[in-house]
Amino acid sequence: MEKLRIIFMGTPEFAVGILDTIIKNDYEVVGVITAADKPAGRGQKIKYSAVKEYALANNLTLLQPTNLKDESFLGELKALNANLQVVVAFRMLPKVVWEMPALGTFNLHASLLPNYRGAAPINWAIINGETKTGVTTFFIDDKIDTGAMILNSEIAIEPGENAGQLHDRLMNLGSTTVIDTLKVIEAGNVTTTIQEDNDDIKTAYKLNKENCKIDWTKSGNEINNLIRGLSPYPAAWCFLKDKNEELNIKIYEAKFISDAHSYEAGSLLSNKKEIKIAIKDGFIQLLSLQLPGKKRMQVAELLNGITFSDSAKVY
Repeated sequence: MEKLRIIFMGTPEFAVGILDTIIKNDYEVVGVITAADKPAGRGQKIKYSAVKEYALANNLTLLQPTNLKDESFLGELKALNANLQVVVAFRMLPKVVWEMPALGTFNLHASLLPNYRGAAPINWAIINGETKTGVTTFFIDDKIDTGAMILNSEIAIEPGENAGQLHDRLMNLGSTTVIDTLKVIEAGNVTTTIQEDNDDIKTAYKLNKENCKIDWTKSGNEINNLIRGLSPYPAAWCFLKDKNEELNIKIYEAKFISDAHSYEAGSLLSNKKEIKIAIKDGFIQLLSLQLPGKKRMQVAELLNGITFSDSAKVY
């Protein structure tokens, strides 16, 4: 049995849960690689990544390269003398980095590969109305999320579950799966499965302003899945027009009501307690949203201070 000396690479909160589990299972983490600090928010204050915060709090050796091919970084990496690298939500690695450790470099991806390769697998599984998802560990190769698979674990996506809730469950599932992967590598009996490509593979495209915008001509299930799949971050959005004012609003929570009506799609119906948007196969009842410059609010709270005209609509 070979004693593992692990370098961990990751950036967001999702990666922290995995790193913490590795540490708590008494594996030796000889170094942590995370993104360089960058200014964030209105004040442009320097923000540390979630992984950096964790590494500092736990006195772990930390590297923050801006260029992964930089000779001085590669020298520091080699000096850590790791025999395995574990990657969770980091960035694409050059061959010189993923080939370095004797036991290889494996990645944990939050989908059942080969489906949902790419940047936002948790979001797209919900947006596309999947009923199950999971996590996969695989050895990194020179493309994105295409390497030979080691282990995977599956869970059901609960009805009404949003991306934030699924994120937390997948982080727990991923932690267990990474430990199981470390055990088979440590024991020297790892087996892999090559990913097979086909025309039906779904992709986890990077989220942008365009694919986060609600199309109110779609079905209630499609709209509701988009809202769930983007909540709480980055949030589905649309324009709300009332009288001469146009607002860019974010919608965090909604409910689809299947009901026949004669309203035009996008019409906004409100009273003192609720807001409903007419769509082709019923209504989307808004439950939680955010107006520009305001905090996120429950609709009942919002309607205490605002009323909409009969001509209000969304698009």
